[in-house]
Order: sequence, then structure tokens, then C-alpha cells
Amino acid sequence: MKRHLIAVLLVCCLALPALAQEGERPFEGVTLRILSHDSFTFSEDIVMDFEAETGMSIEVIRAGDTGTTVNQAIISANNPLGDVLFGVDNTFLSRALEADLFLPYESPLLENVPEEFLLDEENRVTPIDYGDVALNYDVAYFQENDLPIPESLEALTDEAYAGLLAVQNPATSSPGLAFLLATVATFGTEGDYTYTHYWQDLMDNDVLVVEDWTTAYYSEFTLAGGERPLVVSYASSPPAEVLFAAEPVDEALTGAVTAPGTAFRQIEFAGVLAGTENEAAAQRFIDFMLSRPFQEDMPTQMFVFPVNTEAELPEIFQEYAQVAEEPVAMSYDRIDENREAWIQTWTEIVLR
Repeated sequence: MKRHLIAVLLVCCLALPALAQEGERPFEGVTLRILSHDSFTFSEDIVMDFEAETGMSIEVIRAGDTGTTVNQAIISANNPLGDVLFGVDNTFLSRALEADLFLPYESPLLENVPEEFLLDEENRVTPIDYGDVALNYDVAYFQENDLPIPESLEALTDEAYAGLLAVQNPATSSPGLAFLLATVATFGTEGDYTYTHYWQDLMDNDVLVVEDWTTAYYSEFTLAGGERPLVVSYASSPPAEVLFAAEPVDEALTGAVTAPGTAFRQIEFAGVLAGTENEAAAQRFIDFMLSRPFQEDMPTQMFVFPVNTEAELPEIFQEYAQVAEEPVAMSYDRIDENREAWIQTWTEIVLR
């Protein structure tokens, strides 16, 4: 509609070509800073098309894992590091909202996003993608050692899996926090055997705790040359190993445990950071992140699922990515009320 109107104006008002050109590139000269986690990536061509269309330039500032990124945004709230924050998820969302990090914005493309992803009624954040945090395993290791795949969280405390698992610190890592929440939901906080007993059993079974997903997956996981064939990652990680395999493969080199009660559904959001001088440009970028080109690019870039129902999944994702049919459920309110206490208790058990 906008381009049609510009065409009409060009025909009827040939004396105003400069004004029409400005309308085509409304953010000429703007450098938009995107604060995000280390895993944020995209195809250069779609962003170049967006820059050409809008006139703005995109600068990405990567600040570590999700928890670290949110903490950096809070610390720098009076002098924000970026214009848009991408990557805050439902495990850390309340921390960001309580810090008043965002300006409300309701994208028109939210009409294509299922209600289950709309966690903030004030639209301070916009859902962009989702995925299931799940145990990943090195297929070859389990085959060569004739070891069954653990199909429950309880199984990880068995002696057969001693020294095999790497997890992330929930205070700094969003998948680490998601895994902690899965254990709380599964074992509870009251009774003869709670999540605290479970974590003590994991410690007794030589679980390895690292600060972030990158370290766990690319340093400690056996597929990357480490010594741990089990790692907390994502159910959508296996297609990445097919896509980036050094030699073509017919089967995924890793698998994900998606049995009921083992995976946690993670939703990632973007928001316009309060204090930005480029609010309109930031809103336009959020619209872009919800558009089909960006949503269809994400699966093979960040290995997550799009929230826009009109987006189509690539073939490799359809074939190898896994979705938990019964992911662990925990309300946003319960996470908000208990997250810090659960992390503190976990710290006292695991890092004491």
C-alpha cells in the first residue's frame, strides 16, 4: 500500500521526487544497535535487504549468555548499550520487566503469533522464537559403549551415567536456568525427595557445571572433543550437526531427549530499550524480526522455531529437529516469584 501511494504521488507530483525517495528510506543514516546474546546470528543478505529498504545500519552487540546480557542491560539502563534487546527468554523475563528496561510496542505482525507466546499484556516485549531446552547426546558414544539413552531426569543419577553430563550455571545461563526449572517442576519443593535432593544426587554422580551454553557444548561435549557425551542444549540442535558436519552425513550425529517431563519450553523475546534515541527505527526492526524472511531464516541460523505461523520451516529442520510433545510446564508468575530463591538454593548445593 505504501509503495502504491508513492507511485501515485510520483505520477501526480513530479516536482517532489526527493520527498518520495525519503519515504522509501525513512531511517537514512540511523545506526541501530542490537544488544543480544552470543548465539544471535542471521543471514547477511536479509539484513542487507532490510538496511537497503529502511536506510538504517544494524550493529550487533553480543554480551555473553542470556543471563549475562540481561544483567548488562540492567546495569547500563541509564545509558543503554543498545536500542533493541533480543534474547531475553521466559526464564529471565520478569527480571528484565521489573527493571523497566523496555518501551511498550505492539507490532501489527503479532496477529500471526499464537497467544501461548504472548506473555506480557503490556507488549513491552515481543516473542520472536521458541525451542525446547533438552538433554543432547552424542549418538556414536552411546552406540560404541552400548549405553541406553536416559529417558528421564531420574536416570541421570544412575551410576551408569556418572561423569557423563555437562550443565550450565542457572544464574548466568538461560538453558541452565531452564534445566533447573525442569528439575523443580519434576521433583517439587516439598516431600521426601525434592529438586534439592536430586541436585545432590547429580553432584554425587559427578555432574560438570560450566558458566554458559557455548562452553558446555563446544568445549565439554564429546562431539566437540570434550569428555561429556551428555549436555544440556536444545531439541533443535541435531539439524545443526547435519548442516555443519565436516563430511556429508545421512543421520544426525546428536540426538535430543524429548520424553515427557524432560524438556523445558523456552520463548525468546525482543524489546525496545528505554532511553533509545531511535524508538521508531527499533520498532521497525522488531517488525522485521517477526516478518517471514527473518522468521524463516532463524531455524538454520540460531536453530530455533519461528513464532510466526505463516513462516515455513526448512526441510533439514523438518527432518531432524525435535519438539517435545509434553514439555515441562511452569507459569511465568511462579518463575517470577521463586527464580532467585531457587537459584540461591542451587548455588548453595552445587557451588558451595
